[in-house]
Parts: sequence; structure tokens; C-alpha cells
Amino acid sequence: MAEAGNGTTAELIEALAAAAARPLGEGITMPPRIYNDPAIHALELERIFARDWLCPGPAAEIPEPGDYLTFSIGTEPIVVMRQQDGSIRAFSNVCRHRMMILLEGRGKARRIVCPYHAWTYDAGGRLIGAGHMQRTEGFDKSQHCLPQFRTEIWNGWIYVTADPEARPVAELLAGLEPVVARYRMADYIPVTLQDHVWQTNWKLLDENFMEGYHLPVAHKATVGAWFPVEDTEFSEEVFEAFTYQTFTKDENATYGRAHKDNTRLEGRWRHTSILPTIYPTHMYVLAPDHYWYLSLRPKGPGETLVRFGIALAPEVHASLESLDDFLAPLLSFFDKVNAEDRMVVEGIYRGSLAPTATAGPLSWLEREIHDFIGYVARRLTSGEAVGGKAGASPRRAAPARAAGKGRKRKAEAAE
Repeated sequence: MAEAGNGTTAELIEALAAAAARPLGEGITMPPRIYNDPAIHALELERIFARDWLCPGPAAEIPEPGDYLTFSIGTEPIVVMRQQDGSIRAFSNVCRHRMMILLEGRGKARRIVCPYHAWTYDAGGRLIGAGHMQRTEGFDKSQHCLPQFRTEIWNGWIYVTADPEARPVAELLAGLEPVVARYRMADYIPVTLQDHVWQTNWKLLDENFMEGYHLPVAHKATVGAWFPVEDTEFSEEVFEAFTYQTFTKDENATYGRAHKDNTRLEGRWRHTSILPTIYPTHMYVLAPDHYWYLSLRPKGPGETLVRFGIALAPEVHASLESLDDFLAPLLSFFDKVNAEDRMVVEGIYRGSLAPTATAGPLSWLEREIHDFIGYVARRLTSGEAVGGKAGASPRRAAPARAAGKGRKRKAEAAE
């Protein structure tokens, strides 16, 4: 393999695998060059982004026939569109004539018309119009339809993959189903969707989301003030396709506690949030009153497309006299939170380029990073599809809390 900084790509992957093999109590971070090496980025496109399930967003973002969202699978632009029968399909967003991008952003369209030569496709990706092609011998519109991609809906989220052999999402996430089911997040109502580009590696964004260690420091002016670090809980099981944690919000929290009209949640679940990361790049904070999410796509080793969205619990949305008046402070708040995160993940990426950068030890609060290192190592060493029964690995996690850090509790589906 090609050289990768201080060592070959093969040696770099061996170092990653060695980090993944350590027990949590002796865990270390990934080798720094894993975040910035072009050869690693190319392998990730091949072995991760071309094979695993990616999330364009919630199905509720495209509720009516013709509603669409654009996205990408690796270097393949795609569009997901609601069909007349209510289903959602995904297909290539590249015209079959001269490779023009067909749609941008999000919107609504009865038909998809190429802005270059007006080749026209219906909502299912079938070519239905191609002017001035009558002199092209043997031209057949049915042979020039947009390629389809597998699409599945799970708990209100759209997932797409380029791998026809990928295991179903519901099977991969079976272990997460009972944890999130009580919130009924498919009923949450989207109120914003934004796309940004951050100058960092996608894995650093994942890892930043996964740990609350930084919240009292990097987010001391926002969410950190509401976050009791010692209440963080992790599942005792290590899963192949996802990881998650739970935490509680105290009574001073502006967001993250159940509305008085919420009849779904009882006891501590009325002020408990769940933070799943669905590998490789879908992550969300599911709270009693709202959720917010990130869905990532790498543009290169040091550049990441970030999709950010917020949805409100139905009883919260129904109680609002003015959605605009409610959203103004909410979006301002999350703008500050995202700015705080952007500062640190872009700073870490720059730090990873330093000749003196090295892997550091993990805290017990970074348990999910340890899980994530295992996932990346499995992909880059084998490139195989997700394995294991119902998405669960036979490996068990080390204790979620270090000795003396308080009682270890399992984030179970029921109390």
C-alpha cells in the first residue's frame, strides 16, 4: 500500500486495530493520521460509505408526494422522493444524458427536469421525456432511467445504501428499538434542516457527539450547565451497528424535559435523553420534547458536509401559539452549541496534522469512542458487511464506570 505519513497505510491500520483490541480501561484514541490520511479516506469511501446505511433525514421532512431531499452516498449524488403511494424511493441525482446534477437542496416536484437539456423523469426516476432524440438509432427511454438505491424507513428515519446485500436496518438496530420506542420519535415534527461544511474529519465529529466529557468545558455557556456528567449511562453490550448513551437534564434545563401534555413517558424518562450514533454518520439527541440530529458525509479527509435538523414532540408543536416566536431562541441556542462544537472539532483536526500528535488515553466518559474505534477497525481491516446476530457483538464492554466513579447502571429499555 501507499505510504501514509510515518508508516504505510497497512501499518496505520494495524495500529488502529491494536487500539480497538485494548480493553476499555486501557483504551486510547485512534492514531492521529487516521483522521487526515488520503489513503485512509479512500478506503473509507470503499469499505464504509459504499456499504453501510446512511441517513438523509427524517421521513417527515418529505410528507407529500413529490417532496424530495438531496443527499449523497460517497461520491454519488442522490435524491430521495416521496411517491404517490406514500413510499419513499432513492435514486441517482445525475442525468443519464450528460451527467448534469438534476436537483439541488430540497423541494417539491411533480417531475424532474434536467436544467441542461430538459430530459424529464417522473417521481420514480423513469425517463419520460427526451427531446430531439428521434434521429438517435435505437434510442429507448426505458433504457435510461435513474439508478435506484435501497431505501428503508426505521422509526421515522430514512436510510439509504448502495450495497444490495446490506442487512435490513430493522435487524441491525434491533437492540436499539426498545430503548427509543417509548419516545415515538416518528411522530416528531421537523422544524428546521440546515446543511453546512466544516473543516474537519467526519470521525472527529462522530467522536465529539459520542462523549459528554467536553460538555462542562466546551459548552459551559450552553448545554454544559444542565449536564450532570456522573449520571451518564451506557449499555453493557457492545453493538456492531450502533452505540448509545443516556443522560438526564436537571430542572433548570430550558430544553430536554417532557411537556405537561406528554402522556408517553413516565418517571425518569420525562427528563432523560438518549444519544444514539448509527454507524457510520447518523447521530441524534432524542429528548422528551424534541430531537436534534446530525448526518455527515465526508468531502475529503479534512472537510465534512454536515446536515443538521431539529424536530419537536407533537404536544410541544401543538401547544405553540407562534412557531416563529418559539423557533427564534431555539435556533439561536443551537447556533451557539454548533459553533462551540465546530471550534473544537476543527481544532482537533488541525492538531492531528502536527508531527508531535499522538494517541491519548480514553476516559470512562469516552466509552462510545472505544466502541466506534472497533467499528472503524472492523471496516478498514476486513471491509466485510456488518455481522453478528441482531446487530450485537459477542464482545462485552468493560465496566462503564471506573472504580470509585459511582454505581454502574445499564441503560435498559424498562426500569
